Amino acid sequence: MPLPKPEMLRFKSLLEEKRAQIIANAQSTLAEDMALDANDLPDEMDLASSEYLQSFTFRLRGREKVFLEKIDRALAKIALNEFGDCEECGEEISIKRLEARPETSLCIRCKEDQERAEKDFG
Repeated sequence: MPLPKPEMLRFKSLLEEKRAQIIANAQSTLAEDMALDANDLPDEMDLASSEYLQSFTFRLRGREKVFLEKIDRALAKIALNEFGDCEECGEEISIKRLEARPETSLCIRCKEDQERAEKDFG
């Protein structure tokens, strides 16, 4: 059963804010990376440290990309009036869970099952 329209609009706004924040962070990180010049680094330790930070940043960007995809999927569900239903069992996702993680696609029970399965096989 779809959420009431005011709730849908509230979650749409939350998701759009999260999306904008991730994009702004990525743009600022990219601008900082473009400013990095190995000639400005005085020794190998600084260069190694800088490469580590760059590697960390790229991993972070990978996570942000996955997060953006989840947000986009949630926004698409809102547009289709399908937001708030668990993709696994079809039950409604609790408002409390959606408020904590509006990009979620699983109810708490299915998410816990997924995490248990990952732990067992991971």
